[in-house]
Amino acid sequence: MRGAKHFEDLQLGDVIESQSVTVTESQIMDFAWTWDPQPFHVSKPGAEASMFGGLIASGFHTVALSFRLIWQAGPIQATNVGGLGLDNVRWPRPVRPGDTLRATAEVLELRPSSSKPFGTVRLKYTTVNQDDAVVMTAEMLHLVAKRPTD
Repeated sequence: MRGAKHFEDLQLGDVIESQSVTVTESQIMDFAWTWDPQPFHVSKPGAEASMFGGLIASGFHTVALSFRLIWQAGPIQATNVGGLGLDNVRWPRPVRPGDTLRATAEVLELRPSSSKPFGTVRLKYTTVNQDDAVVMTAEMLHLVAKRPTD
């Protein structure tokens, strides 16, 4: 799916595909020190002693990266006017330093507003690593602008 898309341009089943990003150890630790300072996110010795056996990214970091990847993909970059939340967030595998992530977002639901210049779009995000192993799934509710009527 290429080019800017308004609410009316989206259809059920459309898929937005992102580029990829490689996650570094310093990015994992910087994010975690600010937002999720659990030992397995901020300390190599703490992470090695954990059930993960090494440093892993915060799931919230993975959500933020996934949103950024989809937003940067372009179709709703200019038309996304906000969000209403996210549902069904799952992190089936940890993200580790050096992992390369990419995301897809499939249109699951379209709800036009009868009084606002936007509609609600439910996107199912799926984020995978370099081995195509799923590291996150979530459903995010985006507010996407309708086509101007002037």
